[in-house]
Amino acid sequence: MTASPPPGLSVWPLAGIGEVRPGDDLAATIADAAPWLADGDVLVVTSKVVSKAEGRLIEAPADNPEVAEKLRQEAIDAESAREVARRGATRIVQTRHGLVLASAGIDASNVEPGWLVLLPEDPDDSARRLRAGLRERLGVDVAVVVTDTMGRPWRLGLVDVAIGVAGLEPLRDHRGERDAYGNELKLTQHAIADELAAAGELVKGKLSGVPVAVVRGLEPGVSEEDGPGAAALVRPPEEDLFSLGAAEARAEGRRDALKRTQS
Repeated sequence: MTASPPPGLSVWPLAGIGEVRPGDDLAATIADAAPWLADGDVLVVTSKVVSKAEGRLIEAPADNPEVAEKLRQEAIDAESAREVARRGATRIVQTRHGLVLASAGIDASNVEPGWLVLLPEDPDDSARRLRAGLRERLGVDVAVVVTDTMGRPWRLGLVDVAIGVAGLEPLRDHRGERDAYGNELKLTQHAIADELAAAGELVKGKLSGVPVAVVRGLEPGVSEEDGPGAAALVRPPEEDLFSLGAAEARAEGRRDALKRTQS
């Protein structure tokens, strides 16, 4: 019997960030709050504070809901590459980043009334710059995962996922390896960055005002290079069995039916 548990992952909330405003140096803010960061740590950072620091905000008057909703819909249109599905006021879209999520990730929570927060312009670049800023200030080599909250088509509840990554491989590919029984793995790819995002959310929470978590003990951990980013997690269209939205699927079904009647 051992007196302590074996080593493994540790996940800690990072307090002391405070309110982030446009133009703030987020790397400096995190460095001040966590001078104890060490090589190999992974910073899990809510995209909202990244967007605030980058000025990705739109004013939407809280005292005029009709105008605010019009501005929100215009922002969704501007941030979207295409609409995937719609039900009532809910719109599921694919953003310019390739992400499929509600309202293009535009949110009015955890921000002062009268404002909407957009996703970062380039979340992978945001992660790279934040990583470089922490290296410059603290002399440590960490990884950064920028996260946002998404729903899941076949599951209730929301989960944080990675939308920006720097300093680690977002996917761990086990294809071609063999399990303990000698079976070859043919499809298994672990979304490590998404798993880190969800782990960080367990300690950050939605209402605590803690936008950053620190993960320590990841193996294999931080890479020397920034890596391919979270863009590597977006499934290519040719591999996507569910790429069509509801309206697109109906239209394609009508076209197929018309072809059959004409042949």
